[in-house]
Amino acid sequence: MPNAIPAFSAPRARLVLLGLAALLATSGCAQLKGRQGYVVDPALTEAITPGVDNRESVERTLGRPTFVGQFGTGEYYYVSRETRQLAFAKPRPIAQQVLRIRFDAAGNVAAVDRTGLELVSKISPEGDKTPTLGRERSFFEDIFGNIGAVGAPGAGAPTGP
Repeated sequence: MPNAIPAFSAPRARLVLLGLAALLATSGCAQLKGRQGYVVDPALTEAITPGVDNRESVERTLGRPTFVGQFGTGEYYYVSRETRQLAFAKPRPIAQQVLRIRFDAAGNVAAVDRTGLELVSKISPEGDKTPTLGRERSFFEDIFGNIGAVGAPGAGAPTGP
């Protein structure tokens, strides 16, 4: 009696199993997208105009700012950032927008500035050490460096009458 279901050959079965294993291994490598901060609506941010709006109208239109200027309340900042991350790697920024709204003394909008990812700076530390100024001393010089310094002339309390 002929077999109705064709049997897999050994090389073909290995190829299918290898494909499934590769699919499972790479499924954890998907890129993760993240969004932090203010969600930018271009129509709302373009609606803020200097000389027309004030603090109250800005807060009604855009909501509370991400943060306010350090030295007084003359500036509102709305910060948003989009990041991508592959598996367990550190997230890296792909887009950023900082909307700075400056107010005059009367509380009216004086200027609206926008910056992006061009102002983000990447800091690359130098290994496990922090570079410092001064002498470079070894471990043993740190431990034994003060031997003989106690009681040496000019190192302690003044001597004499």
